[in-house]
Amino acid sequence: MLLWVTLLVLAPVSGQWATTTKPIISLHPPWVTVFQGETVNLTCNGFHYSPQKTKWKRLYLGTEIVINTPGDTLEVRESGEYRCQTGRSTLSNPVCLVFSSASLILQAPLSVYEGDLMVLRCRAKARVTPDTIYKNGEALTSLKGTSDFSIRDPSLKDNGAYHCTGFTEGHSISSNKVQIQVQDLFLRPVLRVSLSQPLEGRSITLTCETWLPPQRSEVQLQFCFFRDSQALGSGWSSSPELHIPEMWTEDSGSYWCQAGTKNHSIIHRSRSSQIHVQRVFANVQIHTIPASKSVFEGQDLVLICSVDTVPRPITVSWHRRFKNRNEKIKTPTSSEFKISMVKSGDAGDYYCTANYRHRSFVSKPVTIEVKVPVSHPVLTLSSPGALAFEGTIMTLHCEAKRGSPRILYHFYHEDVPLGSSLTPSGSGASFSLSLTTEHSGNYYCTADNGLGPQRSEAVSLYVTVPASRPVLTVRTPRAWVVVGDVVELHCEALRGSPPILYQFYHKDVSLGSSSATSGGGASFNLSLTAEHSGIYSCEADNGLGAQRSDTVLLSVTIPVSHPVLHLRAPRAQAAVGDMVELHCEATRGSPPISYQFYHDDATLGRSLARSGGGVSFSLSLTAEHSGNYSCEADNGLGAQRSEVVTLKVIVPASRPVLTLNAPRAQAVVGDVVELCCEALRGSPPILYWFYHENVTLWNSSAPSGGGASFNLSLTAEHSGNYSCEADNGLGAQRSEVLTLSFTWLTENRRGPVATGITGGLLSTMGLAAGALLVYFWLSRKAGGRLTSDPSRSPSDLDPQEPTYHNVPAWIELQPVYSNVNPRGEDVVYCELQSIPEKNRHAGASAPRLPSNKDSSVIYSQVKVASTPASRTQLSASSAPHR
Repeated sequence: MLLWVTLLVLAPVSGQWATTTKPIISLHPPWVTVFQGETVNLTCNGFHYSPQKTKWKRLYLGTEIVINTPGDTLEVRESGEYRCQTGRSTLSNPVCLVFSSASLILQAPLSVYEGDLMVLRCRAKARVTPDTIYKNGEALTSLKGTSDFSIRDPSLKDNGAYHCTGFTEGHSISSNKVQIQVQDLFLRPVLRVSLSQPLEGRSITLTCETWLPPQRSEVQLQFCFFRDSQALGSGWSSSPELHIPEMWTEDSGSYWCQAGTKNHSIIHRSRSSQIHVQRVFANVQIHTIPASKSVFEGQDLVLICSVDTVPRPITVSWHRRFKNRNEKIKTPTSSEFKISMVKSGDAGDYYCTANYRHRSFVSKPVTIEVKVPVSHPVLTLSSPGALAFEGTIMTLHCEAKRGSPRILYHFYHEDVPLGSSLTPSGSGASFSLSLTTEHSGNYYCTADNGLGPQRSEAVSLYVTVPASRPVLTVRTPRAWVVVGDVVELHCEALRGSPPILYQFYHKDVSLGSSSATSGGGASFNLSLTAEHSGIYSCEADNGLGAQRSDTVLLSVTIPVSHPVLHLRAPRAQAAVGDMVELHCEATRGSPPISYQFYHDDATLGRSLARSGGGVSFSLSLTAEHSGNYSCEADNGLGAQRSEVVTLKVIVPASRPVLTLNAPRAQAVVGDVVELCCEALRGSPPILYWFYHENVTLWNSSAPSGGGASFNLSLTAEHSGNYSCEADNGLGAQRSEVLTLSFTWLTENRRGPVATGITGGLLSTMGLAAGALLVYFWLSRKAGGRLTSDPSRSPSDLDPQEPTYHNVPAWIELQPVYSNVNPRGEDVVYCELQSIPEKNRHAGASAPRLPSNKDSSVIYSQVKVASTPASRTQLSASSAPHR
């Protein structure tokens, strides 16, 4: 603690001793010598409050002046001896102030103590320079431009008379002398002992006394106590007292103390004091009534504490040690202790304590045994955790709350003995088990101290088994589940104590949970969609750690939707020879998907799409491929048929056949002849064009197939080459050329006359008429048949005369007009020749044998007005020309 010290003056006040304080004067600035004209403030200290009024006394040249000031401060400008007083305090010690008129002064503090920072200041007026500090007349140090000289931690060696010198106008001057007396910071301590010869067990107090001067009352001192050379207590302390609660003979010795500043720079030691501890001897015993140490419950018991050789006065206290615990019995401080109606709880070890001053003397304990039949024991089960699970250590503790020891405990599990234990102290017995699932069941224990066994209540133990890794089973209504099916996810841990919480997951996303409160598994139903395909797992947790099952893959098969059939052709209208792709695809359905293609319900082929998507089937088109097409998709969940797609295969028009139909067997000029053009193959509509010498005559469309006809009213100008063309949009086809010419028939020769030359026919008209007359005359005269007689069969003809055909073998032939004259009329034959395209310009070639199958000749008769002469000529030239 802080040792705040003031000077105390004891004075009798109203018959009681009262203390008054002596104030202390402090200076600001702290110098007792200053220049004239300067001011020094004096403060009257030594109070815990600021006084309202202070009395000051100034003594100068034998004259005392009293000055009263409000507060505690006086401003001084004159030399003199000053003291202060306030209230009921005494006068302070005097302080002498000097206001000097010298040019050089040495200023020193009012008082100097050990540990202070002592500062001497050499002050000079104008034109004076401080030079050297002197102690006892000897130069101490040169000031060298400064006016202060400091000494840290001054001691007695720094006592002496100090002054300083200076220079002014070339000569040296000297200051006043100051007497420095370094005072002890505090007095040498004195050790005070409360008892110099204490008895054993008594306490003593050591006090280390010293005094601080009032001017240094703020200094903090520390104290340390010693026995011989050993420090006592905790060493240095701010308390000047050390309390020793008990002194024993071994504590006798030489005691002393030290006092010092907080930084231990100043330490003073007290003188030594001898302390001798006197030994105390005692004989303390306990006697019991009755003398037996075993009593029965309900009996009275008296305990007597006997104490010898201990000085009086003494006090006696009673204690009991029970179950390793000491307790003080709350009874009057008497040497006798009576227990009425002894109970089982009164058993234990009793002892008494004789207390003499601060010394206690303890008797030997006496064991009191109360014979009590055992009560019903209590069985408790304990485990490291809140739950008892497989593998943990379970402790069974059986304890009878009442009953005299020794007690024998037996442990049972479902009436099967587990073990036994004998406890002499009556604290109960324990039995440990490493738990398995078989340890679940009822437990109880019995206690017996020879006065009859007692059985505890049964305690049920349920051993919690951690859930094993569960098994996830997917129960489906069929081998391959489809959208819309309801599947059951069943999760079950084969081992584990209920309740078990099951959690179901699809791709680590929780589907739901279910608790099996009595064991077994749990199920979760799903109405399947396509999104339910994937990996499933489940988790089982009964509070001892979650266990995850193996994953199960569930593939949801999606029935195929109605497939869509697309026909991919190279053009808008598919034609014979085109390659057409039939693409069938079901937009929904689990792979693999089997596709089948149909043409008018006839199977074309099949293909398997193993990874989904559609399939294609290609056709090289013929005319037979027209019709209805469909496809079928099947992934085992029922076939689905597409919509029917109609394909019309356009057949390119074949090379047409041009035929001539005449109204009679022998056509004449003026008859209307029908030119018929027909392509035997080709998809309608077919556009036909008729040409005469490559000049368009007519065109006609056959919208529903067949051919087209063109009527021609014959004139002589119609002689020439005829052809036709058929086109159904897939390329025009030209027929073979038919040559139409008029032929004059004579008996011996034949000669073509160009029907287109009208002038030639008119110039020979007379000659022709004569020839016809001769011809008919000869015919009648002979009475026979002309070569053109229709009754003549083909076999009657000259075997060397060729027979002509104008169409290929696969074309249906039109009527062939021959060069006969059944009625002997005058006729002019016209000859139609079919000339292949490559032989159009070979009309002047020689006649070919019938083996030329590409040539065909059609004869028609054109009646003309002729003279008899001309008939004869025509008749003579009736042989056909090629």
